[in-house]
Amino acid sequence: MFIDTRSIEQNTVIETTVCIIGGGVAGITLALELSRAGVETCMLESGGLRPDDETRDLYRGENVGLPYTFADGSRSRFLGGSSNCWGGWCRPLDPWDFEKRDWIAHSGWPFGLDELAPYYARTHALLKLGPRNFDPAYWEREIGRHDVHRMPLGTGDMRDTVAQFSPPVRFGKAYRRELANSNGVRVFLYANVLSIDADAQGTTITRVRAGTISGRRISVQARIFVLATGGIENARLLLASNRVQATGLGNANDLVGRYFMDHPRMMSGKVRFRAGIARNKLYDIKYHYQNAAVSAHGTKISSQFAPKREWMERDKLLNSRVWLYSKWYGESSAASEALIHCKEALMKKDQPGRRLQTDIATMIAHPLHTVGYGLARLLQWPSLITDVTLQAIVEAVPDPESRVSLSADKRDRFGMPRVKVEWRLGEQVKRTFDKTFMLLAQELQMANIADVKLDAPLEGRPWPAKLEGTWHHMGTTRMHDSPREGVVDRDCKVHGISNLYVGGSSVFPTVGANFPTITIAALALRLAGHLVRRLDTPDVIARTGIDTANSPAASLDAPSQVETLPIAARGIGPQVR
Repeated sequence: MFIDTRSIEQNTVIETTVCIIGGGVAGITLALELSRAGVETCMLESGGLRPDDETRDLYRGENVGLPYTFADGSRSRFLGGSSNCWGGWCRPLDPWDFEKRDWIAHSGWPFGLDELAPYYARTHALLKLGPRNFDPAYWEREIGRHDVHRMPLGTGDMRDTVAQFSPPVRFGKAYRRELANSNGVRVFLYANVLSIDADAQGTTITRVRAGTISGRRISVQARIFVLATGGIENARLLLASNRVQATGLGNANDLVGRYFMDHPRMMSGKVRFRAGIARNKLYDIKYHYQNAAVSAHGTKISSQFAPKREWMERDKLLNSRVWLYSKWYGESSAASEALIHCKEALMKKDQPGRRLQTDIATMIAHPLHTVGYGLARLLQWPSLITDVTLQAIVEAVPDPESRVSLSADKRDRFGMPRVKVEWRLGEQVKRTFDKTFMLLAQELQMANIADVKLDAPLEGRPWPAKLEGTWHHMGTTRMHDSPREGVVDRDCKVHGISNLYVGGSSVFPTVGANFPTITIAALALRLAGHLVRRLDTPDVIARTGIDTANSPAASLDAPSQVETLPIAARGIGPQVR
């Protein structure tokens, strides 16, 4: 059921069993699972069913670290969250991404890949992926094309890996009908959480307060609260909820907002293919991205090269992924950028600050670049390739000085402090880029495929302007068994607070070099199972068949007495379908 919060009576109190803050991948996955288990749930979504400028503005803040875009165009503040703008890449983390590696400070999860494996398997239905198989040999055989084949590897230090593509699933659209028809989930649209209130001891959450831009105010009382607003907003809400604890909820050890990570991305070098070598679609992002030619069983895939664990340990390097990147005629010109924006406008993607009329005028003014780039994207003719380079993404180091904090003087329209984002990357990241590019260049040359002239090494020099992030906001409420080293425990419960959990990539302690959405979804499925066991109510057991006898749940203390607002509400207000 969808409810427009702007039409609810002022100061309404919503009562529920589980309150989920945020309607993105983690929040919607959790809500669907709890609904199917018969757990009464409400979800508070800041936006509506489509983007709007006033809500989008709430994401904006200050960048005080490396040049970095973290608001407009990289996050979506309406139903579906960042699934409204993701590219669909899916691959589980590598086994060693979960391990404590002595050459990477603060590395390791409280559990290994085997703990998440059954939940990764379940994400394939949720994300509309194909067979639960990421073996490159399997996909090469099933695709069966001469221009989609694996490359021989000679150094022994590198392997090829496969990622599958989600269509991509836009959660707000794909699961809207199920949410609308659910009797167990109420989705409150335009409900911006303004504070998370705790009891006097700061050990139990008593309610959350929310408001609409139009001026309505409501509150929600629940037995369990789950914060799932993304890697930046999760930290912001905890830090800003400081009525009881001056430094913010869950922040007794000054960890909330620290260890902010994103996957840095770089290009390097010029690739010259040797005579008679046909281009291989499998490893080139311009050919394998969502390409029906690189697919089998209705599933599109891509392949990337990655270092083996032994090489990383020997050279004290981070995880990484690297691939070929063809550049087409007219690419990076004003006309090509305008053409891309026009396509995104037709797809109704979020484009703050863009004007369609301006983009059309730009294309008309540069007809050769417009037509040439358009044909290159449409037809993918090799003759329209002007250059080939290497592109890589690298694992970020968990650095406590890379962080999200609150602005001292900048506030949004609700009076809440805006964020300050300080993204930091060290020399180990630069060295990993250098070594990864060098290793793939050696592979291409040893296989008699291509010669590569690399750019100057990064290590020892300032970061160049071409450094990019991938808008994977992670690590700010990191998971650890000890409250001195993490904000949440292995069950994603905030240390020291009995009924507050966190969902999403902000709990990742280390992040590998893979795409986070599949892991976000797997963790949400795991959290749903934990909450069902913890609630341990007869109706839940009857509906789900979950045996809690061997999975003892932590006890739920009754919430402390709270101030009662005038009207108690259950499922009121106009529905939006």
